[in-house]
Amino acid sequence: MFTWSIPGLVSSERPTIVWFRQDLRLADNPAWHAATMRGGPILPLYILDDGNAGAHRPGAASRWWLHRSLNALNGELGGFLHVRCGHADDLLPRIVAASGAGAVYWNRCYEPWRIRRDKGIREHLKRDGLQVRSFNGSLLYEPAAIAKDDGSPYRVFTPYWRNGCLAGPVQPRDVLPRPEKPGLMRMPGDAGLTVDALGLLPGIHWYKGIEAEWRPGERGARQRLDAFVEQGIAGYRQGRDRPDLPHVSRLSPHLHFGEISPHQVREAVLPLAETRQLDDDVDAFLSELGWREFSYYLLYHWPAITHENLQRKFDRFPWRDDPGALDRWQRGQTGYPIVDAGMRELWRTGYMHNRVRMVTASFLVKNLMQHWHHGEAWFRDTLVDADLASNSVSWQWVAGSGADAAPYFRIFNPVTQGTKFDPAGDYVRQYVPEIAGLPDRYLQAPWTAPPDVLAAAGVTLGDTYPGPVVDLKASRARALAAFKSLTPAV
Repeated sequence: MFTWSIPGLVSSERPTIVWFRQDLRLADNPAWHAATMRGGPILPLYILDDGNAGAHRPGAASRWWLHRSLNALNGELGGFLHVRCGHADDLLPRIVAASGAGAVYWNRCYEPWRIRRDKGIREHLKRDGLQVRSFNGSLLYEPAAIAKDDGSPYRVFTPYWRNGCLAGPVQPRDVLPRPEKPGLMRMPGDAGLTVDALGLLPGIHWYKGIEAEWRPGERGARQRLDAFVEQGIAGYRQGRDRPDLPHVSRLSPHLHFGEISPHQVREAVLPLAETRQLDDDVDAFLSELGWREFSYYLLYHWPAITHENLQRKFDRFPWRDDPGALDRWQRGQTGYPIVDAGMRELWRTGYMHNRVRMVTASFLVKNLMQHWHHGEAWFRDTLVDADLASNSVSWQWVAGSGADAAPYFRIFNPVTQGTKFDPAGDYVRQYVPEIAGLPDRYLQAPWTAPPDVLAAAGVTLGDTYPGPVVDLKASRARALAAFKSLTPAV
């Protein structure tokens, strides 16, 4: 007989394993909720499965977040989280046998490698007589449920979101309450691993800035949502493009790790349209949630989008091989302040404002003509919200090679973008302090400042701050010529 965490409670039900993955929360967790409804003891389980993930294993910043989030979840579970490391398809059947479990529940994931793995695990466990149930705990609209009238998948966001989702037959479910006092069990005779033993944190403490910026875990996610509802969503439609203003939710890492669900977020913001007359702001914010949904939708229907151009003509694109330029972009030393501010914000905090992500990405793939694979890999390693679907789809969007992609000739000018969206220079001055003394009119283009202005601000181009890594006009023309070469002559 297994003992529960609640003294005196016993059950004839065989235990249920709840396999946590990208759903590190207890509220509005369908698998967790269903397990408590089934009755009997519950074994909470997390498996770090780098082997099956392969090249898609979490990057350094994500591993820091995962470490903190798992510790937070374990705290919420009173220390009952059973932690293992290895191939889940090998470990899970062994854990089932050792625990005597009669059921395994999990919430679905949509990355191609997880779909393949989970299908094999499901078939194995069912052959062994286990009850296996999976649930939607991560998306408002699951990819398989949304299609055009002819049954084919959407490739353009607006009709996908407006017609397929908002006006479609399948609508988001209600938020599930957090179960009270579920009966938990430990693995008999097996202490498993501690979260620390997973080795998610690097030996060098480079993440101090990230640590100061974020509070991973379900409680931190809820606090972040509450703060956004109170202070950020009013003015969101216009303010979301301003990196110097607080009109972004910063919920993306919490959503990625499942510390909060999109259903909870939707439920929190929808009433604001009526109670605070924020219709436009709420609609704009929900459409950003929609882009997250669309990214998973595209990944589900075109799983090769993580590494192959969806528009295959880009296979012929003449990308440049310039490690020096790539290094300057990564280190925030391009000589273009808004780009450098974004890249330094990323390195320091594990995050970058969305408008600046578009500017820095455009600069890499168009002005520097570096393959979008380089940008995707760097973001995957340095973002705390690194998400296979969103990262892959967004880089292809900027590169012009994906579904519903930005037209290739749309090349963001970092000077005009900085002037428009950081008009007082507060964002640039925060992350590029060596040019903070420049007057606003020269801040976004220091090389245009007269020598006496540079000297008064303590700026020496090429010494205290680099000159431009590339000429904007010439690099734009080069990129457009390269794109034109993909189009056969008529």
